[in-house]
Amino acid sequence: MENTAPERILEIRKSQSDYFSGFNTLDIKFRKASLKKLQKALSKWEHPLYEALWTDLHKSEEESFLCEISIVQAELRDALRHLETWARPRRVSTPATLFPSSSRIESQPLGNALIIAPWNYPVQLLLNPLIGTAVLKPSPYTPNVSQVLSEMISTTFPEQYVAIVNGDRTVNAQLLTLRWDIIFFTGSPSLGRTVMQAAAKNLTPVVLELGGKSPCIVDKDADINLAARRIAWGKCLNAGQTCIAPDYILVHSAIKEQFLRELAGQFEQLYDGAIKSSRHFARIVSDKAFTRLESYLANGDVFYGGSTNRTERYISPTILCNVTAADPVMQEEIFGPIFPVLDFEEIDEVISLVNSRERPLALYYFGCANTDKILSHTWSGGCCINDTIMHIVNGKLPFGGVGNSGLGAYHGKASFDAFSHRRSILKTPTWLDTPFRYMPY
Repeated sequence: MENTAPERILEIRKSQSDYFSGFNTLDIKFRKASLKKLQKALSKWEHPLYEALWTDLHKSEEESFLCEISIVQAELRDALRHLETWARPRRVSTPATLFPSSSRIESQPLGNALIIAPWNYPVQLLLNPLIGTAVLKPSPYTPNVSQVLSEMISTTFPEQYVAIVNGDRTVNAQLLTLRWDIIFFTGSPSLGRTVMQAAAKNLTPVVLELGGKSPCIVDKDADINLAARRIAWGKCLNAGQTCIAPDYILVHSAIKEQFLRELAGQFEQLYDGAIKSSRHFARIVSDKAFTRLESYLANGDVFYGGSTNRTERYISPTILCNVTAADPVMQEEIFGPIFPVLDFEEIDEVISLVNSRERPLALYYFGCANTDKILSHTWSGGCCINDTIMHIVNGKLPFGGVGNSGLGAYHGKASFDAFSHRRSILKTPTWLDTPFRYMPY
């Protein structure tokens, strides 16, 4: 899609600022009605979105529903059910020294939001954070999805309330020069730093949903078959192009060989032995990403997989053995279906390795005996015990990173809080004026 013209971006930004300043969006009834409009639009445009996701990413309708549409639908239902409760002022206690005053906390919308979404889950990562007046910026790497979303939003909301602008990083750069009340960005840590630097010029609050190398730990007392199945599934979603995909495996040496055989077998079972021809296995988003991923195949030894097709941008699920922590595949987030494997003898080795790196967006532990130690001695945005990915499904769990993997959280009430300012209010009546606070003391 063509870049939105700079003058159009300025026009949209001004119209949204004027619209918010007119107090049009504050009423709870208006906000619930807007959520219902989005809910209805998502239903109407569901199948065109499936077609666009297939065209851009080779995502099957089933996976697109599971990882895109159903997540947004659940968030909408949750918000409609609880919005009035979330927005209700909350009374808090007041110390006796302030008698007869009363205290409460009110949540106010921060105002005009800029939401910049990535290409890997281009529907849910754009629509899930959508609260209040906003400018939405989808990724140029999924042009068909962006086109459908643009049509969906433009026919559902007036642009002074919600608008989409399209284009490459030059459009991002222009958007970031403008003043917003909040910026919500999903993408890489390097781009997250750029967003934060731009926001700092106007002291704009940010929510940064980034990524990192999420470790997957398989201890010696793990259920090997179940662990292999759930890990294989977590890595295969969107061909590994998931911010919380298990990035690398740390497996206890006592079960390494058995586990790797089982993991290879689970990759085969997921696709009935025909991964490349399966409509449930996505493709790599760009030639640049394909080249980067293909270069990792030279690290260590291929235990399973390793097949590629540049024309289709296909890379099969691949297990790499004899990898070292210094290899390129262990330096950056892989964001693809390649699985480097390292082994360990003692859990303290795992803790030391994980903590020596940037804090990941997710951490996965399979086992029992060392669960508490892993939870208390490591840091990550989120965590699953004996599972992968699924913590993102529970809207009651805030989703976000820590350190290099992000700043702030959303989903459910956390989304409402992320786009709100909690204003403290002290109300003092006039019928009593205690003299002790006045000079002379």
